[in-house]
Amino acid sequence: MTKLIAVTNDTVEKHGFFCKMSARKTTAWKRKRAWLADRFDEGLQLRLLGDGERGFVEFIPARHAWRGIENADDLVAIHCLWVVGKSKGKGHAKQLLNEVETWARDHGYRGVTALTRSGNWLIDKKILASRGYKSVDQSDPDYDLMLGTFGDGPLPRIVGGFNQKAAACGSGLTVFHSAQCPYLEDAVNNAKDAAHEAGIPFRAIEVTSAQQLRQQVPNPYGVFSIVYDGREIASNYLLKKQILPLLALS
Repeated sequence: MTKLIAVTNDTVEKHGFFCKMSARKTTAWKRKRAWLADRFDEGLQLRLLGDGERGFVEFIPARHAWRGIENADDLVAIHCLWVVGKSKGKGHAKQLLNEVETWARDHGYRGVTALTRSGNWLIDKKILASRGYKSVDQSDPDYDLMLGTFGDGPLPRIVGGFNQKAAACGSGLTVFHSAQCPYLEDAVNNAKDAAHEAGIPFRAIEVTSAQQLRQQVPNPYGVFSIVYDGREIASNYLLKKQILPLLALS
């Protein structure tokens, strides 16, 4: 079994937070570092694979989760679980999930929930389904909220109202972004460059609280969204060359 490194506010400078490990001088790294400082106070947990392996899990009491979910106060929510490169296929995802579930039990929570999506930045549904997690809510295009429980209780839900939230953005290109993912700073710049090339108005809205995320962002992922003329066209990192065709088709 691989050693797991528990990252805290006191040790994050030493261990980092996996993403952007070689880019500590960038504003994206610094913004994620500041975001983590606030989240650690809310109970966020971060575990890195040790022994030279590459992967991590980030999870938090679900009432503080930066995902568009609700009715989950007695659950723990996984933000990210990622195992990469040579570390794949060695059972590390299972070990990281064991860590989440053990922490949840030990701290009085009745289960673990996670927003999943196929072929994207979120956890693949199949990983959780193989451990007995059940689908409890869905949202277009292919979001699935999964739940693994240790006891009875209400089901968490995806907040909804996403079409109305997108419509409220009005005309032009609007990007919602958060420091929760340090790669999103580049994604915002890509969208800005695409808007300028297409000659359309652009604005970026930084999401600075979980409450704002649930109220305004037009997808359950919550920390990133690209909206064009009141309709969401993407919720994941895209290059400028990938965004431009979406503007032409909308």
